[in-house]
Amino acid sequence: MVEEEGEEGEEEDVVKDEVEEEDVVKDEVEEEEAGQRVQPNLSRFTVASIIRTFREENRIQRRPSGGGRLRLLSEEQEMELVNMVIANNRIFEIEGWPVPPEIIFVDEAGFNLTKRRRRGRNIIGHRAIVNVPGQRGGNVTMCAAISQRGGLCILLLYTSPLSCFANFSKAKELIYKIKEGLPRGTFIGAIGVDLNLDFTVEPPFLFNLPQKKVSGQYVSLNNTTGELYTSAIEIDRETLCPDNSEGHGCALSLDVFVLPQQYFQLVKVKIFIEDVNDNRPKFPVDEICMSVPENTPINARYAVEQSAVDPDLGLHGVQTYWLVNDFSMFTLDVEENEGGELTPFLIVTDALDRETQAEYITDIIAEDGGSPPLLGAATLKIIITDVNDNCPQFTESQINVTLRGNTTKGAHLARLHAFDHDLDANAQISYAYSERVPRDTRSLFHLDRITGVIKLAGKIDTGTATFYKLTILANGPGCIPAVATVSVHIIKVVTGPPALIPRYIAAEKDGVVTIKESEPAFSPIAFFTVKNIDMNHRVDCHLEGTGPFRLGPYQLFKNEYLLETTEPLDYEKIQEYELIVVAKNAQELVIKTFLKVQVLDENDNAPVFQQSLVEISVEENNPPNTFLTQLQATDQDSESRGEVIYLLGGDAPGIFVVDRVTGVLTVTTSLDREEKETYRFIVRAVDQGTPRRESIATVVVSVQDRNDNSPRFINKDFTFFVPENFPGYGEIGVLSVTDADAEENGWVALSILNGSDVFMIDTGRGALRAKTSLDREQQGTYQLWIEAVDGGEPALSCVTMVTVLLLDVNDNPPIVLFPQSNQSYMLVLPNTLPGTSITEVYAVDKDTGMNAVIAYSIVKRKGGEPGSFAIDPETGNITLKRELSNRGLYSLLVKVSDHGQPEPLYSTVMVNFFVNETVSNESYIQSLLTREAEIEVEERPWYKGQMTEGPERYELFPCQPVLIALSVTCLGLFFSVVTLTSYICCKRFKKQRKKRSEVEIPLKMKNDSMQVVNRKLRQISNI
Repeated sequence: MVEEEGEEGEEEDVVKDEVEEEDVVKDEVEEEEAGQRVQPNLSRFTVASIIRTFREENRIQRRPSGGGRLRLLSEEQEMELVNMVIANNRIFEIEGWPVPPEIIFVDEAGFNLTKRRRRGRNIIGHRAIVNVPGQRGGNVTMCAAISQRGGLCILLLYTSPLSCFANFSKAKELIYKIKEGLPRGTFIGAIGVDLNLDFTVEPPFLFNLPQKKVSGQYVSLNNTTGELYTSAIEIDRETLCPDNSEGHGCALSLDVFVLPQQYFQLVKVKIFIEDVNDNRPKFPVDEICMSVPENTPINARYAVEQSAVDPDLGLHGVQTYWLVNDFSMFTLDVEENEGGELTPFLIVTDALDRETQAEYITDIIAEDGGSPPLLGAATLKIIITDVNDNCPQFTESQINVTLRGNTTKGAHLARLHAFDHDLDANAQISYAYSERVPRDTRSLFHLDRITGVIKLAGKIDTGTATFYKLTILANGPGCIPAVATVSVHIIKVVTGPPALIPRYIAAEKDGVVTIKESEPAFSPIAFFTVKNIDMNHRVDCHLEGTGPFRLGPYQLFKNEYLLETTEPLDYEKIQEYELIVVAKNAQELVIKTFLKVQVLDENDNAPVFQQSLVEISVEENNPPNTFLTQLQATDQDSESRGEVIYLLGGDAPGIFVVDRVTGVLTVTTSLDREEKETYRFIVRAVDQGTPRRESIATVVVSVQDRNDNSPRFINKDFTFFVPENFPGYGEIGVLSVTDADAEENGWVALSILNGSDVFMIDTGRGALRAKTSLDREQQGTYQLWIEAVDGGEPALSCVTMVTVLLLDVNDNPPIVLFPQSNQSYMLVLPNTLPGTSITEVYAVDKDTGMNAVIAYSIVKRKGGEPGSFAIDPETGNITLKRELSNRGLYSLLVKVSDHGQPEPLYSTVMVNFFVNETVSNESYIQSLLTREAEIEVEERPWYKGQMTEGPERYELFPCQPVLIALSVTCLGLFFSVVTLTSYICCKRFKKQRKKRSEVEIPLKMKNDSMQVVNRKLRQISNI
């Protein structure tokens, strides 16, 4: 019956739909005439035909109850479908067709979406394919696909010159599971592989995330392979799903399009995030306070309301609770409610007694089920509340009192004392007479309900009674009263009752004497006079009670007694004393007078620091207002006399501040250890008494070093002068470096940044050394960069430049450049005139300064007459001094010497002259040169007899006697002028010689014998 009604309803809907479609066409015509709409790609007739065919094929089911129509898609699902298609297609909308659902028209020009909705029903149904002639001569294919889940649908129309087939697979769902907290780039799954797609097709598949939802920031999709990976944002399940319960998984939902259009698929991807144990249980408060009555029965249970919370789920959540210390009084039980939450219960396992222990403090531990398990802790404070489980008790249950019949009214008889171990209201005690005590007896003896003091309230009638028994009750709330008995014995006095009359010296009020603690020993308090006694009877008067007091007869007066202190009183030890002055006569009659002495506090104690020396360590470069310590001093005096304020001493630097009340010591500025390492000053603790008392403590603030100073060389750069040929590993110089920091931060190590193959440096001492002997002629200057690194963390460093200048040592003899060899010669014409420059000896020296100044001299000759040739000692120029009478070979051995110290070095060269008009036979000359004839030493003429170095000058003057006589005459005439001239010349000579010694640096060679051998070898080679 339901199915028939459904069919009839569907037929009626089809008829209504056709009418509505005509209305739609009519509306479109009107809109076109009005020119208010954008022309669609398809004509209105084509649209109407498509809608009609589609509606006939898509029947709408009714609900089984017959009420209302069933929508295959919700409006939200339809809108989601439209948004996905809009993201990938060009859309235009025909006005007047509201959404949902959506119809998508596609022709060869691309996707065009026309959105319309049927009135009263959803036009999207089961699969329907309709071929309709298109506007452009092609066919239109309409496809409607419904997913297997019955939720998602898409309607596409393709138009092309050829018939086309719209093949859209049904929407599919893929589910992946990963653990939270995975690193970036972790593989999740391959969509293409899981869909069994054929990646060999052309065009290739493309995978696209159409919407960048919140889930998209956690994953990345490879558009070509369809592989999903975790992104840079780490997935935290507790952050992603904060409200996720145990029964629902935490999932990321993604919509993936498989493109291009001919392969289109909508893939629903769900990535379930599995929980890992990355959170430890945490209690909502750090301290949990529970109150448990002391009369709690054993096995009573108390819920710990502040249970721990663990964001993890399942086994990773809270699994159990336990106590660190149960005191053998408690245990924990865990109950699980319907929601799966665990609540710890505190169970009492033994009887509690507040009077024995008032509270228990332990730690409660929450443990999860991870491996290894994570723990959370909180302090559990169990307070045992008081119940009235104790009753009052008397300290003395039986008291005996003896009274004389003449005892005055108001006399203090006794004081009862009861105690209760409970607290507050449960410990309140009141005293009362028992009902057994007669009323007249109660009137005679007054009982204070609060203090328990019994005083005589009336006059004793010794004729009627000599004994009274007083039953006293100590009442507590909810308790059976405690009972004490006071027995009062009355002694008859025939001559009148004796009396003990006090006269107070110290301040007194209502029987309470006050005395300052500053009073010295033996300070009088009161006089006591015994009256109404027989003259013949002796009275024994003594003091009962403890304390530094004594009662004795006052000098020679009878029956006068003085009460005084035996030592100074101390309020801080005892504040109050209770004394009884007892007088007893011969009839054993006892008279008692009660006296209370209160000690008045005075400012007799100065504050006392807990530490007289307070040592504080603080790192330098601290922030301003850094807390250093809290000073603590106590004063045993009471009230304002015991209030302590803190002050800095006069020697305290202004950068330190102390709080007057709390004693907190701070430093207002940043400290620098290099400026000052230790601060030592006084702090004062002053009370508020009169006069004020104070004590002092010494504060020592040690500034700890930090590596905030780089090493520093004492010079910006260093220059060392070292003679060449300085022995290897000899100390060239020391680089002094300092570091203001201390200990490891101030340890400095030196290293060479360049030139380490030639030089080395002692890292500690800073001595610079050369690994080998240095030669100035190879390199005269070295520039090194030395780095100093301290031992701090991180290390600091500095760099300096060191210049090593090598001083020249005369270690190179002159080198003769011309003539080039001892076998060379020059042609000299026989007619050469004396004074003619024939040739020049040219030599150089690699040394510098005086070590490179060269002097030339002729030391030997062969051929010719003596004195035929002369050489300029400075230039090496050889000139002819005499005419050459003989032809042939002349040879001169020229010595080329430097001016080095301590011993000049020299070389020799053979200068050969061939005197002739021409060189006709060169082989003959060579034979002469190679002849090993010994060269004789050139001598002066016979009348000179000596050879001089430098230019050779021979004086041949025949009138020598005349000159001598003339000189003697001139000497006599100009003696004074010559003397003065000699003095001036000598002085100038000394000055020039001094300058020359300052310029020349005498450097001695290491091995003189080796130098001599080398010089001889050079002479042989030159010859």
